[in-house]
Amino acid sequence: MSRRKSIYIDGFAHKNPIPAAALVDGLLMSGIIYGLDLETGKPAEGMDAQCRLMFRHFKAILEASGATADDVVKLNVFLLDRSDRAALNAEWMSMYPDPDNRPVRQAMQADLDGGKLIQCDFVAKLSQ
Repeated sequence: MSRRKSIYIDGFAHKNPIPAAALVDGLLMSGIIYGLDLETGKPAEGMDAQCRLMFRHFKAILEASGATADDVVKLNVFLLDRSDRAALNAEWMSMYPDPDNRPVRQAMQADLDGGKLIQCDFVAKLSQ
């Protein structure tokens, strides 16, 4: 029996043959998550919509793996324009309203493709 469990969520799939996340011995790591509009199959229009959908997919991956937002240790965020964080911060504060109970977050500027304005990946540690 494999120690690794590959995590997939309905409607959100990578073009390459990889899962949305992988879980090994309680360590959960995601691939890239972005504001994919499941109806069009493309990134949503605008930063607000992309952030909202990115966090929706983030939560769905956590749920599919048996994790919660409290299990997240670090969120890496990649922005086309690093100064454009208002929508990111709004979603962040909604998911993590308690300043004493937030994971660490790193935001970096990146050359994103295909209409993406933002994307992320995360690391979580589940209790066993």
